[in-house]
Amino acid sequence: MPLWVEAPSAVALALMSVLEGYRSAGDTLADPAPYVAVIASFAALGRHRYPRAAAGVALASAALGALLPLLVTLYHFSSRGRLREVWVFLGIVLTAGLPWLAVALTRGQPLSGGRLSNWTNASFGNSVLIGLALALGMWLGSRRRLLEALTDQVEQLRVERELRAEQARLAERSRIAREMHDVLAHRLSLLMLHAGVLQLRGEGMPPATVERIALLRSTAGQALDDLREVLGAMRSEDRPAGTAGAAGAHGAAVAAPALQDLAELLGEARAAGQLIESTVSGDAGSTSTSHRLAVHRLVREALTNARKHAYAAPVAVRVHYGPPATTVEVVNGPAGEAFPTSGGPEELGGARTPGGYGLIGLAERVAALGGHLHAGATGGGWRLAARLPVASLDLSTAAASREAAS
Repeated sequence: MPLWVEAPSAVALALMSVLEGYRSAGDTLADPAPYVAVIASFAALGRHRYPRAAAGVALASAALGALLPLLVTLYHFSSRGRLREVWVFLGIVLTAGLPWLAVALTRGQPLSGGRLSNWTNASFGNSVLIGLALALGMWLGSRRRLLEALTDQVEQLRVERELRAEQARLAERSRIAREMHDVLAHRLSLLMLHAGVLQLRGEGMPPATVERIALLRSTAGQALDDLREVLGAMRSEDRPAGTAGAAGAHGAAVAAPALQDLAELLGEARAAGQLIESTVSGDAGSTSTSHRLAVHRLVREALTNARKHAYAAPVAVRVHYGPPATTVEVVNGPAGEAFPTSGGPEELGGARTPGGYGLIGLAERVAALGGHLHAGATGGGWRLAARLPVASLDLSTAAASREAAS
C-alpha cells in the first residue's frame, strides 16, 4: 500500500495500542507497555523491508499486553506465505504469559486482571482475533498468488499467439517464394528456349547479333541457376509434376506451375454442397501470375472458412480483375450448420494453416503486393475483401507472357 494510506493506519493503530497497553498496565502511564505499543505500531510501517525487526517489537508489545501490533505482523507474514515464522511467533506469545503467571502466583495477585487478562479472561477473544488475522492474510496471499499466476499465463498466451502469428507470416512468405520460384523459372526457361531457337536459325544474322543471342541464353541459364540456389531450399521435397526447370542443352520447355482455375475452385465448392453465387469480371490474363495466385488463395480461404463455420449459409463471391486494381469480396450469411464430419477443408484445395492463422497469411500475401485486406463480421455473417493494385509493369509483363505463350 502507498505511504499516504499506511501512515494514517499506523496512527490509528498506535492510538488503539496505547489504550490497550494503558489498560494492561493497570491504567497507568508509568509502565512501558503504552510506549512499546506506540513504537510497535509505527515499526509496522517497515514490515516490508525489515519484517523480523518489526515482528520482534510487536512480540515485545504483546508480552506487555498490547496485542494489536502483533495482529498486523501475523497478517503480513501469513499473506506472504511465511507460515513457519507465524507458528514461531504464536509459540513466543504463549510462552510470554508464563513469567506474568509466575509473578502473580508468587505475590498472590488475582489471575483475572492486569497483563494476565490476555492469557486468561480475554484469551478466547484474542484467539479469535489471531485466527481472523491469519485467515485473512492467507486468503489474500492465495488470491495475490493466483492473480500473479493468471497474469503470467495470459502473458505466456500472448507471446505464444505472437509467435504463432509470426510463424504463419513466415510460412506465407515461404509459400510466396516457392510460387515465385516456379513462375520465374518458367519465364526464364521460355527465354532460354526462344534464344536457342534463334541460335539455330541464325545463319543469316550478323555475327554480333548471334553473339548477343548466345550471351542472352547463357545469362538466362545463369539467372535460373542463381534462382534455384537462393529459393530452392524453400521448396517442398515432393515436387509436383510440371515444376519449372532449366531447358538446358536439351532445349525442352518446362511447363508453368499449376494454377487451378477460379471457376474450377468454385465448382469444387459447389460439388461439396456449398451454396455459392459468383460474379467474375475483367480479364484474368491481363494481371500477373502473382495476382492470380493471390486471388485464388483469397477465395479458397474464404470458402474454406465459410464451409467450416457456416456450412449451410449462402456465399457470394465477387472478383474483378483490373486495371486499376483487382478486387475480391466474399460474403457469407449467418452461421448455419456445423462443419460436416465426413469432409474437411482440404476438399476445397490445399491445406489449411493450423490454429486459425490463415487470415494472417493472407494479409501477408496481400501486403506483399501492395494491397489491402479487410475481414470481419457483417450482418450476422462474415465478409472478406481485398484490393490488389495493378501496376503498369504487371500489365506489360502479362502481355509479354501471353505473346511468349502464343
